[in-house]
Amino acid sequence: MAVDLSISKGTKAAQYQSLLPQIKALMEGEDDLIANLANVAAALKEQFNWWWAGFYLVKNDELVLGPFQGPVACTRIKKGKGVCGKSWVMAAALIVPDVEQFPGHIACSSLSKSEIVVPILKENAVVGVLDVDSEHLNHFDQTDQAYLEELVTFINFNDASD
Repeated sequence: MAVDLSISKGTKAAQYQSLLPQIKALMEGEDDLIANLANVAAALKEQFNWWWAGFYLVKNDELVLGPFQGPVACTRIKKGKGVCGKSWVMAAALIVPDVEQFPGHIACSSLSKSEIVVPILKENAVVGVLDVDSEHLNHFDQTDQAYLEELVTFINFNDASD
């Protein structure tokens, strides 16, 4: 079955408002977590052309690389380390305008300049994070945070295996 994403122009909010229903529709009726995460990462990368967009999943008390779009990435991140690990511990989204200024930043790519990480919760526990990097400074803001936080609520971790 062919599935085409409708790429929209306009404000950042307008782009999210067009994209989120499409992502929700992509996942509707599909219960495979990895397939859904892969499509979400691809849709985000295609719409926004970010440097890197993907997921890290909590496994055995560390974050393990999941589906993503972009250059190769760090495979494992310890709890509390880097932006992803800190977001996990805080169970809160983090917007980093300049990754070079973030204490303990893990540089998977020297071309990444700014980052946003949004935790994914299941029964009030973080089960993964959505990580997005840009090659531009100050790329992410509260608009990104609000829509990405909404987006991760669509993800069903009920069929995830540990």
